[in-house]
Amino acid sequence: MMKNPEERIPEEVAPEVLELASRYYTEQTQGYYSAELIAAGQEVDIPVEFIQQAIQDVKQREQEKQAAEQQSAKFRQKVLMIGAGVVAAFAVWTGWTYNSMQSSGNRVDAAWAQVENQLQRRANLIPNLVNVTQAYATQEQELVALLERSRQTYLQAATPTEKAEATAQVNQAIDSFSKYAAANPQLQSSQLFTNLQYELTGTENRLAVERMRYNQAVQTHNQKIQTFPNLLVANMFGFEKQEFFPATGDFK
Repeated sequence: MMKNPEERIPEEVAPEVLELASRYYTEQTQGYYSAELIAAGQEVDIPVEFIQQAIQDVKQREQEKQAAEQQSAKFRQKVLMIGAGVVAAFAVWTGWTYNSMQSSGNRVDAAWAQVENQLQRRANLIPNLVNVTQAYATQEQELVALLERSRQTYLQAATPTEKAEATAQVNQAIDSFSKYAAANPQLQSSQLFTNLQYELTGTENRLAVERMRYNQAVQTHNQKIQTFPNLLVANMFGFEKQEFFPATGDFK
């Protein structure tokens, strides 16, 4: 019974109240009391104990059904929680893997910058070689042109592959100069040539070290992005395999 029959119900909730009351009434009128079922059973000669047993069995089945539904709901909730945990773990792993690949890529870039520094230093020695050649052999215009052309090719190179190709041309030009110097005692005796030889040797040694460090960084990076399951993240974010920088003497 309502505590306050004079209480006014807002108009917007009145339809909902009526619908719910109708459902309650239907459920009540469509049901039977135990006494009614027993009386109906006696009319067809069914003993009371069987009616009571049937009522208990039906109640038990309803309880089992509700328990199974509750268990199923708990299982679905558990599956959802596990799924959410897996998604969260995958997101954390993806973020960590991305950062790791980004760091290895940055190390490759930093190592390549050191290689470029030594290549640039080496290319910058070519004008000095030109000056020495012109000072001691003005007729060696072909050698001068080869030196200048190799330096220009290097300055125009951008990628590691292009740098390697340009470096091969620089090597050829420097080798030609060294052969010419070996056949020119006057040039070998000059202090300028001695200083250049010293700088070239030092640059070659530093270049070999930086090339090795760069290739090690490239190998680590490439292995990281090409192994499963890391390659899933690499493909997702567009990480690409980096190029090795071959030894200048090995480049073909």
